[in-house]
Amino acid sequence: MAMANSLCYAGPFPVKTPSKQSPGQLRGACVVRRSLPYLKFTARPASFSPPALVVAAASTVEAEPQAKSPTPPKVLPFRVGHGFDLHRLEPGYPLIIGGINIPHDRGCEAHSDGDVLLHCVVDAILGALGLPDIGQIFPDTDPKWKGAASSVFMKEAVRLMHEAGYELGNLDSTLILQRPKLSPHKEAIRANLCELLGADPSVVNLKAKTHEKVDSLGENRSIAAHTVVLLVRK
Repeated sequence: MAMANSLCYAGPFPVKTPSKQSPGQLRGACVVRRSLPYLKFTARPASFSPPALVVAAASTVEAEPQAKSPTPPKVLPFRVGHGFDLHRLEPGYPLIIGGINIPHDRGCEAHSDGDVLLHCVVDAILGALGLPDIGQIFPDTDPKWKGAASSVFMKEAVRLMHEAGYELGNLDSTLILQRPKLSPHKEAIRANLCELLGADPSVVNLKAKTHEKVDSLGENRSIAAHTVVLLVRK
């Protein structure tokens, strides 16, 4: 706070007066003198240390990229697969369906034995497991599969199924051909299919349809099959 000190003089003190007044002397004039603010200084001890000023500094730490571990295949309680196959019918070849030789004047032209039903079932199982199709696993460019029995392909598909931890829930197949009639042979075909699958006959179904004389299937120039399988977790 500013403080005022007063100094008073009893003797004459010359002052300046306005122009209207004549210069003169005023006795006992007091002059007010303003002094600087009063400041008090205290010496710090030698051992004094200023308080530490803590400043939080923002820092960015980049995490090192970590290699992603391969994601294991998802374990599902069941899997569904669909298979389809078609072969041209030509004279001079045996007609083998489901591992059974069916009497006919022509058979399937193929690299292996041309069993359209077993090829179809194999593809359905591989598809349910999310694996490549039969043509990739058993390519027709490989001489060792020339004329091979399709039961070899079936056994490998069943092995892969069990290796993945699944078993057959049920299977439904449909054969499409104009001739011959399959009614006399259906039970033999189904029984052999059950044996190859290691499945109870109650979970394996087989149907046969004509193609109403339409296109190559209806004109006895080809044979086709569709199969749907349900695999269940063991």
